[in-house]
Amino acid sequence: MIVGAWNYPLQLVLAPLVAAIAAGNAAVVKPSELAPATSGALAKFLPLYLDERVFAVIEGGVDTATELLVARWDHIFYTGGERVAKIIAMAAAQHLTPTTLELGGKSPVVVDNHSLATAKRLVYAKFMNAGQTCVAPDYILCIGDASALVGRLGQAINSFYGKEPLTHPDFGRIASRQHFDRLLAMLEQGEVVFGGEYDEETLRIAPTIMRNVDLEATVMTEEIFGPILPVIEVQSFEEALEFIARRPSPLAAYLMSESPRLQSIFSDRVRAGSIVHNAPLTQMVIPTLPFGGVGASGMGSYHGKHGFDRLSQMRPELNKTTVVDTLSAIYPPYSWAKRKIIDRLL
Repeated sequence: MIVGAWNYPLQLVLAPLVAAIAAGNAAVVKPSELAPATSGALAKFLPLYLDERVFAVIEGGVDTATELLVARWDHIFYTGGERVAKIIAMAAAQHLTPTTLELGGKSPVVVDNHSLATAKRLVYAKFMNAGQTCVAPDYILCIGDASALVGRLGQAINSFYGKEPLTHPDFGRIASRQHFDRLLAMLEQGEVVFGGEYDEETLRIAPTIMRNVDLEATVMTEEIFGPILPVIEVQSFEEALEFIARRPSPLAAYLMSESPRLQSIFSDRVRAGSIVHNAPLTQMVIPTLPFGGVGASGMGSYHGKHGFDRLSQMRPELNKTTVVDTLSAIYPPYSWAKRKIIDRLL
């Protein structure tokens, strides 16, 4: 069974579905009810191209998902948040059903290179889809004074989305009123130094940079999943690593630095679903790289052949003739000659 997400409601259903088909599986797809237009389109069009006796689409909300979880599945593939993932894992445990849980977390960015190119890459990765991407940078740990970096981040936002991003055609809206209200509350948990505008009618929040955030507030304890980017100053690379280590393992961790030494240390010491240097978000589109989390950010990985392997049973098969019993040398009783033969075999 594939339980889809609402932030990329088409891609995050089709990617595991393709892996399931490639591995020779039947599949039941339960799209997210928070993206009703896409859910309806999947229910309408998938049966036109795939045999609905083998690939079924079942629409519905929490009650539907709960009923589906009672059934015995060969595998459950879920993309979403940690709270629902725990419910799915508990239901799967009743039948010892394997799961792939693609979650999220607070993906950190450590910045040692404060250049405009760094700022542009961070702005692109953070504010694509209005920040509603599971591997979007969640917060920045800036080594040293962050003033120059913040200025360049604002410059990059203006160059991408203009002076009025709330009306820019390339900047998205928040998916639901519930998430919109959750994000507005975060704007009160620190100093807004860029952006902060919002439109309640269209559920849009402008790309926002924050400083002096409350490290104990939800903006720093829960995944933001929206167009709000806190910037936190740290005095050293070591302090940044310790900051990350004190928090649950994220789906991705990013380092913006040209130093091979720092890159090597970052890769060795940071526990995350993926480690990326200087190119945040781009790991998602490289099919040869496995995509998945670790710890609180999920379990199992897919994309490309990794999805095929994940949704396949690796079943060994052995065939040996009995016409000539070549195994007789290992049967007891064990003479000195047999022991020598066994020693050679081992």
